[in-house]
Amino acid sequence: MPITQAFQTIIDHISILDQNGRFDEKLGKDLIPDEDVVRLYEHMSICRHLDEVAFKLQRSGRMGTYPQNMGQEATSLGAAYALRKSDWLVPCYRENAGLFWRGLPMEYILLHWMGDERGNQIPRELFITPLAIPIGTQMLHATGLAWAHKYRGEENIACTFFGDGATSEGDFHEAMNFAANLDIPVVFFCQNNFWAISVPGKIQCSAPTVAQRGVAYGMECIQCDGNDLFACVYATRQAAERARKDKRPTFIEAVTYRLGDHTTADDARRYRDQAEVDLWKQRDPLIRLREWMKSRKLWNDTKEAALAERAERDVAAAVKRAEEIAAPHSNDFFDHMFAEPPADLVAQRDSLQTHSLAERERVEA
Repeated sequence: MPITQAFQTIIDHISILDQNGRFDEKLGKDLIPDEDVVRLYEHMSICRHLDEVAFKLQRSGRMGTYPQNMGQEATSLGAAYALRKSDWLVPCYRENAGLFWRGLPMEYILLHWMGDERGNQIPRELFITPLAIPIGTQMLHATGLAWAHKYRGEENIACTFFGDGATSEGDFHEAMNFAANLDIPVVFFCQNNFWAISVPGKIQCSAPTVAQRGVAYGMECIQCDGNDLFACVYATRQAAERARKDKRPTFIEAVTYRLGDHTTADDARRYRDQAEVDLWKQRDPLIRLREWMKSRKLWNDTKEAALAERAERDVAAAVKRAEEIAAPHSNDFFDHMFAEPPADLVAQRDSLQTHSLAERERVEA
């Protein structure tokens, strides 16, 4: 029998505004209105300032370990901008820009990293799940959420974010397999920053692209420049349209880079070459977008100075709200465990002692 081709595929790479300022007028036409571009840039800049302040909070002992978002702001922001407000955002822990754009107050993220669980008490109307610290678990949650919307006949979809390292986790493969086989409207958004803490991407995946991992599950796959806000919007809109129309998942690989350490508990100088970091600093999504706006007469140094003052005010106010939040009451642990707490927990709550239970049982006997 002759040898025939069983399968062939092509994965497109999307770039609209490259690091040299070249803009694809065809792909970028009417993609983001000028006034929204300005707002998105301002938003990314404020998020970048929060990163700087959060780092200082950790170093001064006012906050626990913190993962800076520097360099990756365009990924989650582009996705959040392209999605509907009723679509689920299912984050990992480096999606501040997208979460804040959706409406999450900045102090919620600060509270989370300060160890205050109220930072995870996200208002239901925002359609945001709490940050996922375990690697990969959130992808299963996103698949379940999207499946529920499909079951109810609703148009809502889910978009989940994760790093390249998470694609080596079993949860990733289970979620992908489940979503593809059951036609679930979920967008898998991989932020490939080339480092799973200190493990380089070439060890995580020997294939030319991380995106092709989705091919094995029969879903559409696309790669985009993750430092190009326009490309992230374009890729997410395509994926969202496919999810709503065909109820099919999409795998997006956004090629980006974290300019800081993995977290404040990490020292990336021990495993990354400074030359690599310097190269990616030239591809900074904020610098790229700012220079493009200046070329279009949408931005200038006066506006930049005013934005810096605004960022300082907004972030300082968020820090103040986080640090001055009323201390939790000991009753909270009991009152929020059950809708109606059982008698033994009521006894613990009221006495703050466990030996009261034994005494109560003795009296009742």
